[in-house]
Amino acid sequence: MKKLFLLFTVSVICLALSGIAFATNGVNLIGVGASSRAMGGAGVAAPQDSISAIFNNPAAMGSLEVADEFNFAGTLFMPTVKANVKSPAPPFGVGNWSGKSQDQPYAIPAIGIMSPIDKDMRFGIAAYGVSGLGVDYRNIDPMGISTKLSVMKFTPAVSYKAGDFSVGLGMDIDYQALDLGMGQSHNYAVGARLGVLYSMNIISVGATYVTPQSVSHKRVFDFDNNGKMDNLKLEAPQQAAIGFAVKPMPGLLAEVDVKWIDWAGAKGYKDFDWDSQWVYTLGLQYKPMPNLALRAGYNYAKNPVKEHNGFNAGGTSSIQGTNTPTFAYEYFRMIGFPAIVEQHITLGLGYDLSKKVGVSLGYKYALNKTMSEKDSSGGVTLESQLKEQALDFALLFRF
Repeated sequence: MKKLFLLFTVSVICLALSGIAFATNGVNLIGVGASSRAMGGAGVAAPQDSISAIFNNPAAMGSLEVADEFNFAGTLFMPTVKANVKSPAPPFGVGNWSGKSQDQPYAIPAIGIMSPIDKDMRFGIAAYGVSGLGVDYRNIDPMGISTKLSVMKFTPAVSYKAGDFSVGLGMDIDYQALDLGMGQSHNYAVGARLGVLYSMNIISVGATYVTPQSVSHKRVFDFDNNGKMDNLKLEAPQQAAIGFAVKPMPGLLAEVDVKWIDWAGAKGYKDFDWDSQWVYTLGLQYKPMPNLALRAGYNYAKNPVKEHNGFNAGGTSSIQGTNTPTFAYEYFRMIGFPAIVEQHITLGLGYDLSKKVGVSLGYKYALNKTMSEKDSSGGVTLESQLKEQALDFALLFRF
């Protein structure tokens, strides 16, 4: 157990030093951990390791075959973001420009440990980057728009198993950092994730709920151009999910998850007029031999950013009480925060090098998505394109 916590402490330091900027289901990753991500983010009913269990359904810790486990995972996230802007010259717009965001690939670590308390209870801790988004159009955009949001969670969790039924509870401790080109603002929040799981023979059914977790960013941007930096509340939205997993034949696992993410009710995101999302995930795993797992998945969620075709570019809009010019409001929504991808295809494999050491690999491709809107006069066009690739790697140690 001491070895587990030493490894966890070192890994948390690495996680805290990492830079995070990404977007998939809105600004949330489709999943955490190489095994879950290779299966499209599935894991509410049948996660394969401690990280994905704590993230997807803490009740499922009791269903994992191993007792003591340490899992270190890393994602190399490679978004490709482009913008095309047509507008009047300043001060009524920014002129015409197009270009590619200059972000470099991002390394996103995740770690988790798990150990038994007694024969029915297990304790686990995970730390992972879970949400984010960013663009860098400096030296391309006349306004030099640059944004970066990152959310890290530290989650201790406990599960209790009684026969075929398990319950779990995790406490989310959030660290959220936001930089809108005028300096970074960071703050913290606390919330909870609840889970239940029923697992019998070849069938497992799970359900989870995550509470909303609100962070207030102080003096982050001058939205209304009055010379004073404004605050912005951004809330990690409440979520609910159900999952159904079945093992129709030896070595084969299939899981379907459905998740609801309440962007429309979350502070900040509702100010930018986001829709809530229904996320549909299909994950498959096949073991042709006991120490080899082949994985594939598909994840779909409709783009949450609403189109505002016909907006009044000369009007004003409200962002948490500020009187913001509508052109700037739409510019920020469409160019600065283009969380618009919808479809994700994933592949991966897991291989046990021994009874105590395993490795997992994964690849994710988010299909290119384009979104544009025009103002009422047709003189302003705001367009963003986004596609993503990611490579996943994990080492699993059993004690």
